[in-house]
Amino acid sequence: MVVLQSGSSTKERLHNTLNLHEYNIEKHIKPHFKKITLQKLKPLMYQKFINKLSESKGRGDKVYSRRTVELIHSTMHDALEKAVTLGKLDKNPCEGVTIRGIKKSDKVKFIESEHIPEFLANAKKYGYIYWFFFMFMLETGMRKGEVGALQWPDIDLKNGLATVSKTLDYDLPENPDDLFGDTKTFNSKRTLKISNTLLAALRHHLNVQNQNKITLGEMYRHDLNLIMCRTDGSSIPKSSLFNSFSRILKRTALPPLTYPFSSTYARSIAIRSWC
Repeated sequence: MVVLQSGSSTKERLHNTLNLHEYNIEKHIKPHFKKITLQKLKPLMYQKFINKLSESKGRGDKVYSRRTVELIHSTMHDALEKAVTLGKLDKNPCEGVTIRGIKKSDKVKFIESEHIPEFLANAKKYGYIYWFFFMFMLETGMRKGEVGALQWPDIDLKNGLATVSKTLDYDLPENPDDLFGDTKTFNSKRTLKISNTLLAALRHHLNVQNQNKITLGEMYRHDLNLIMCRTDGSSIPKSSLFNSFSRILKRTALPPLTYPFSSTYARSIAIRSWC
């Protein structure tokens, strides 16, 4: 694997962070606290808000993960910390909160490498784009958000390279300026050498997309320029990926799993961070 450093600018990272805070405020904080003044907000009230988030139904009928709740808490905590600094509050009511959420299991289960062909065969029968998505993860070891964020300029078909510089933010509106965020860590930004098999699949996929663009015309989401997308060029929802993965597993003799594949397949590169 070839790993080269690449990354977005500080301005882009700040833009994405501000968008996330704005989304948390509009989606979660304002609807809950709209009738409560700043001075009347107490720690117990805020704890109940955090508990409600942990028990709420999110997109795809899933409970909000611990990480999502932590991000919402960060937005609220930072705002009220500023209020303390400005003398609007004596104490931050967000201090000392307990965040429940869903914790990742300590024991991770995988599909063993010998079952990968069976899984991919059933994935192809289930739906072409899901087969391609999971196959791409297998071949590269990329996270689902990284695969979902790939745009055609990220792929060098001539030299067989894929540049990983961003991730898809499934919780933000589908706007080209808001849809992409930073990778999980700075070191996650990298350039990967991809196989001839994957290059052939990418060329075929490009032809499929070009046909969809001709058919749909202005209805196609040309602005997103995504590789992994629905027929109209829009991003694949996280709920669709989870549901397709579960349904594909049901077509096999494999048990329900959270993490798809073990690290013994595809040059010992695991599919990381499915959750």
